[in-house]
Amino acid sequence: MRLLIAIFLPFLLFFTIGRPLAGVICLILQITLIGWIPAALWAVYALSQWETDRKINSAARPGA
Repeated sequence: MRLLIAIFLPFLLFFTIGRPLAGVICLILQITLIGWIPAALWAVYALSQWETDRKINSAARPGA
């Protein structure tokens, strides 16, 4: 679901993963039609990093 948000509404994804400042910057980039593609790519990359960080944190908790 978040992947679809990252592609179609990139700025909204940043708000859902807790990065509101990046969301505002992405919205400014997304306003232009040419900027939509970089904004979507940035959002997909940020989503993958967020999911990786979440997996690392959940794996580290049981042993701590």
